[in-house]
Amino acid sequence: MHITLHDKSLEVRLTAAAQKALARRETPLVAEMELLFSCLLRKRVHFGESNEDSTPVNERLAVRFKPIMTRRCSVAEGGASPPSERFPLANPRPYVPHWLAIDFRRGEWVGDFGYAD
Repeated sequence: MHITLHDKSLEVRLTAAAQKALARRETPLVAEMELLFSCLLRKRVHFGESNEDSTPVNERLAVRFKPIMTRRCSVAEGGASPPSERFPLANPRPYVPHWLAIDFRRGEWVGDFGYAD
């Protein structure tokens, strides 16, 4: 399925397991695509329930795009959560991914996104 996010088409791909798990939810799941700008780029998908600033895919799923950047470039601070802050983009459209893939494995939501297919 496709949605429009920041004036750009985003293909949302759900595995059969993800579709079944979404159907069992009582509240919508929010998939947040985080793009970290630092010495290198890092991308992650976080899952939660706060639908603030999100775009609905359907009644059970919403997505949002969150660019952030580290305060400074330090490999020692890298880790799972380097000190970072929101990185407001005047035009986020070029950075919005082309696709988002969501799966549900061993009781956990798993996601990935990308820019080419």
